[in-house]
Amino acid sequence: MRVDNCESRESTRELLGEVQERAARFLESLPERRVAAARAADDLAQALGGALPRLGRPASEILAQLDEIGSQGTVASAGPRYFGFVTGGALPASLAANWLAAVWDQNAFSEVSSPIGAAVESVTSQWVLDLLDLPATSGAAFVTGATMANFAALAAARRSVLLAHGVDVDRAGLNGAPQITLVAGEQAHATLFKAFGMLGLGREQVILVPADGQGRMRADALPNISGPAIVCTQAGNVNTGAFDPVGAICDAVKQEDVWVHVDGAFGLWARASREFGAPAAGIERADSWATDAHKWLNVPYDSGLAIVRDADALRCAMSLQAAYLPERVGREPFDYTPESSRRARGLEIWAAIASLGRDGVAELVERCCRHAQSFAEGLRGAGCQVLNDVVLNQVLVSFGDDRTTSEVIRRVQRDGTCWCGGTLWGGRTAMRISVSSWATTSDDVERSLEAILSVVRGVNRECG
Repeated sequence: MRVDNCESRESTRELLGEVQERAARFLESLPERRVAAARAADDLAQALGGALPRLGRPASEILAQLDEIGSQGTVASAGPRYFGFVTGGALPASLAANWLAAVWDQNAFSEVSSPIGAAVESVTSQWVLDLLDLPATSGAAFVTGATMANFAALAAARRSVLLAHGVDVDRAGLNGAPQITLVAGEQAHATLFKAFGMLGLGREQVILVPADGQGRMRADALPNISGPAIVCTQAGNVNTGAFDPVGAICDAVKQEDVWVHVDGAFGLWARASREFGAPAAGIERADSWATDAHKWLNVPYDSGLAIVRDADALRCAMSLQAAYLPERVGREPFDYTPESSRRARGLEIWAAIASLGRDGVAELVERCCRHAQSFAEGLRGAGCQVLNDVVLNQVLVSFGDDRTTSEVIRRVQRDGTCWCGGTLWGGRTAMRISVSSWATTSDDVERSLEAILSVVRGVNRECG
């Protein structure tokens, strides 16, 4: 059946109105919603699956099915009591910008394909550099997350340190190139090794430097390093929140053919805060930085940033050439990212920073850190063992032996008041509490503490 353009426009307007209503109901439910998903993936797949349909169905019917079934499989990670995986909820302004960006449906690979996409990246990259007090001449890439941010920054590093030895890896490849010495702390994040593998440098070629009891790389334990070399540091250990001493590491290894990179997926945002930014001092002396915007800046998934002091190193590592591409006049987005075609994710970062301002970003970071301190104080006061120095937004807690701690984690997740994950730290099982959301209040912390300690008391009664 043929549908003319007027009818199509009207049905689209009605459909978007229905989406708005369903989305609003979901958001309004978050403060009281059970945090864990109500249905498992296999169950959802069965409900949504079956044989490939021969005929299509009305969009409104599809939307209703997706909402009514699919919403039961959502984790309330956008809500105020989700403390797993350093996940922030989406700020209202960034969520609204995400919707508008989806409607605009821009391919943000070029100024020609999307002038607004190019413009907002140019503005936002300067805002981010200013906010994080990083060199103003740095180049930035708007990517999917810290994994690709690490990849892009390390690609620039690979190119730079080999050029210092007369090898243009982008033209000639790694064949015949001198081996790059790779150095990282023994508590480096797994995605860093993934990036090394994708770059052909080898996941198992990394020299691991011992860390202290909080997971900080020990600058005094660095090996003698001669280039070409890449030294990867960490701003915000995923378990403890601790920072490697980046300034001291730069002092120890800085030379032309040694590149210092900072994996700051969430911790880099601490530089926006005077109160909690002290551990991040010296980070500005590195050569590149990777961070997520969908963590502490609280924009929708997926959104990350690769920042490189030498903007040309990033551009040369990421650029592409083709006869159909526009002639370069200003900053072309496709010269800075691994992807070519991509959504205009810079709009959400722009909206988040515009809505918060410098002071608002600092306050968001500080509020989350204070909530983490409140968790630690409440848990210690109840006789639980906090395993880390709470310097940022991360809390590690043990409830006794590993079996007891694992059971507490399982029951807390099943209870649904809040969601906290498990980890291993110092050979022990621990609960990890990551406070990252703008929506979390002191009442949410108290409510979550009460739920956790209620579970602890129940487990202790049964085991005692």
